[in-house]
Amino acid sequence: MQDLLSQRQSLSAELTRLLGVRDDLTAELSRIESDVAIVDARASRDAERLAATTSPKDAQGLEHELASLAKRKSDLEDAELAVMERLETAESEVSAQEALIAAVNDEGARLSADGKTAVAEATARHETASRDRAAIAATLPADLVGLYERLSARGVGAALLRDRTCEGCRMVLAGTDLQTIRQAADDDVVNCPECGCVLVRTDEPHP
Repeated sequence: MQDLLSQRQSLSAELTRLLGVRDDLTAELSRIESDVAIVDARASRDAERLAATTSPKDAQGLEHELASLAKRKSDLEDAELAVMERLETAESEVSAQEALIAAVNDEGARLSADGKTAVAEATARHETASRDRAAIAATLPADLVGLYERLSARGVGAALLRDRTCEGCRMVLAGTDLQTIRQAADDDVVNCPECGCVLVRTDEPHP
């Protein structure tokens, strides 16, 4: 989950950069469009003045200015087209980045939901185990339950004795200890001589 958060931060930083590029291009396009409008307005005014003038000198000046304005408009339109192409690319990159972030967010939401489900299932298993433990403990002698709880508070409370080995501490018991355990009655409580936990004896023969 931490990796997803780090990835989302990185993707968000890149999205901020891409949005900045897009906004700059949008502003540049607006400026060019404004310049084109100014050129068109001036050309229209000069065309009206040219149609109304009777002075050859004024007419020549207006014609020269109209030619300059036409060249200026052509240059602006070329620049406008180039910016529009760059803006289209920038918008596509922003959309792609937003899609990546959305995918990461979806994955985060899925992991969060899975985590909540896992916690709920673990809680349910714990509650079931606690009820089962309480039911079993109620059938056992109180002193045995108390001993187990004291032992489990500091380590392993009980463990199987299997193949001469205490599964609580994984120590192989000495022959004399095994002999003592073999001689104990079936209902006697025997403890591991190494870790002290209650040994649960199985039906396997002791060597």
